[in-house]
Amino acid sequence: MKIIITENQYELLKEMEDKPKVYHFPSLDIFGHEKPIDNWNLMQKFLTKKGNPDFTITGDLDLSDTLIESLGNLISVGGTLYLMGTQIKSLGKLTSVGGGLFLEYSSIESLGNLTTVGGALSLEGTPIKSLGNLKSVGGSLYLKSSPIKSLGELTSVGGSLFLRRTPISKNYTEEEIRSQVNVEGKIYL
Repeated sequence: MKIIITENQYELLKEMEDKPKVYHFPSLDIFGHEKPIDNWNLMQKFLTKKGNPDFTITGDLDLSDTLIESLGNLISVGGTLYLMGTQIKSLGKLTSVGGGLFLEYSSIESLGNLTTVGGALSLEGTPIKSLGNLKSVGGSLYLKSSPIKSLGELTSVGGSLFLRRTPISKNYTEEEIRSQVNVEGKIYL
């Protein structure tokens, strides 16, 4: 059987073929192991066999206190992302987190492509110096005891902003910070 298609249909099919697939996982639990890191490693093996496509986790992702150093091609987390106490240095391709993002006492140096966090963001006790491309945090933003020097592209914080024991707390007044960022809650210098 022969199928005849128009040139436009052919172009659409070719375009669909050229677009990279994005895999959507509800959580790591679908991989069946008790430890989240075992599920993460199994998922990474699966993705490697598929050519390392972009992927999302639609629920929560907890990799706290693991040896994880990279999120691979993860582009979004629908729920909360826990990376406390990890060796991760950059969030890479991650652009959004629907819930909170907890990175306290991790090795994070760059938020990569991250632009939005729907809930709280905690970077307390990390070596982070700038928020980079981050534009909004829906909840409170915790930067206490970090060497943060710049709020980057940040425009809004839905909760309070914690800046105690940071270079920003020594170099800016509350009024100067509020002129740059819409903070709905209190600012702690």
